[in-house]
Amino acid sequence: MDKTFFKRAAWEIVKTVLLTAVFCLFFEAIFAIIIRAASPSTVLVTAVNWVVKCAAVFVFSLICIKRERAFFKGLAAGFVSVFVTMFLFAAIGGGFYLDILFLPEMLLSTLSGGLGALLGAKLRKE
Repeated sequence: MDKTFFKRAAWEIVKTVLLTAVFCLFFEAIFAIIIRAASPSTVLVTAVNWVVKCAAVFVFSLICIKRERAFFKGLAAGFVSVFVTMFLFAAIGGGFYLDILFLPEMLLSTLSGGLGALLGAKLRKE
C-alpha cells in the first residue's frame, strides 16, 4: 500500500459520507412535511430515519467505493456517516438527542456501509 492508496481511500470515504449526509438531509426535509401533516408516532419516525440512513450508506458505499480494501473503507464510511448525520440533525433540530438506540444504529449503519462496498467491489468490472 502506497501513499496514493490512502489518498484515494480517504476521498472515497469522504465522498460516500457527504453524499449520504446530503441525501439524508434532503429526505428528512421532505419527511418533516409528512410528519407535520400526519403526526406519526415517534417509533415510526425513528424507524424511518434508521432505514433511510442505512439505505443511503449502503447505496452510496456501493457506488463510490472502489475495489481495494472495499469492506473496510465501507465500514469506515458507515461509521463516520452516523456521526456526521447526527451532528447535522442536531444543528438543524437545535440540540443533541442521544438514547440507548444510538449504539445499534451505529452498528447497523457501519455494517451497511461495509456490505454495500463489498457488493459494489464484487459487481464492479475494474
